[in-house]
Amino acid sequence: MTATTPAPSRRTSRPLVVRAKPLRNRRSVTLTVLTALMLIYTLLPLAWLVINATKTQAGLLGSFGLWFDGEFALFDNIGRTFTYGDGIFTRWLLNTLLYVVVGAGGATLLATIAGYGLAKFDFPGKKAVFAIVIGAVAVPPTALAVPTFLMFSDVGLTDTPWAIIIPSLITPFGLYLMWTYAADAIPDEILESARVDGAREFQTFFRISLPLLAPGIVTVLLFAVVATWNNYFLPLIMLKDPAWYPLTLGLKQWNAQAATSGGEAIFNLVITGSLITIIPLIVAFLLLQRYWQSGLAAGSVKE
Repeated sequence: MTATTPAPSRRTSRPLVVRAKPLRNRRSVTLTVLTALMLIYTLLPLAWLVINATKTQAGLLGSFGLWFDGEFALFDNIGRTFTYGDGIFTRWLLNTLLYVVVGAGGATLLATIAGYGLAKFDFPGKKAVFAIVIGAVAVPPTALAVPTFLMFSDVGLTDTPWAIIIPSLITPFGLYLMWTYAADAIPDEILESARVDGAREFQTFFRISLPLLAPGIVTVLLFAVVATWNNYFLPLIMLKDPAWYPLTLGLKQWNAQAATSGGEAIFNLVITGSLITIIPLIVAFLLLQRYWQSGLAAGSVKE
């Protein structure tokens, strides 16, 4: 009798499946608190400005700063701001627009042309120019205010609009920004193709390069506009005639009236004028925000 041995059982090996747990958005309490604090720190002065611009002079001094008064006087304050002192606020606003359009616009144009030339053309001394530009970026504008005043005083340009416009035309940071942006935004192959087709350098710049430089130009323009619009120290030492004051210096003069003998305290008009002053900057940033963001991101991604 033959004994039969049972066949060994075969175990089928199954692959080990590891189920990945869905990633959950981890919320950092510390980061949330810090973000909230920064948001409050940023928006609180703006909220204070808007709230107090709705108050009269008496309500401004006799009420809590972060809450509205019983009398809503915003539109009356706006009207008085533009009519007080024979409408000098309107003159200050037009002066500021003049300085911004000519100064900041000219600075953007010069930075664009110079940055494009430095990025796409080779010439002797280019490294020295780069070192000078970097050094100029590190020098604060206030350190150059007194030497600029002495030079302008020698040629008789103080107390004139040129004393504000000419220094505003020089923006080392804008030049450096356009230099680096043009080096990455404009391929050399496009320029070579245009030259082979017989295009001149000016035609190549205005028809091909300028559209590609648009985001960088808007970025430089925003920086130049903000710097010129908020310029205070240079007009303070350059200008004596209130007729040529920008808004920053004019509002400072109104604010100082209360400390002078027989001066009228018009703090409500100072606050309302400050609110009017920041509105153009907010509108400019909202309209040009997408160009500004794309300009800052240029060159960050390589193919």
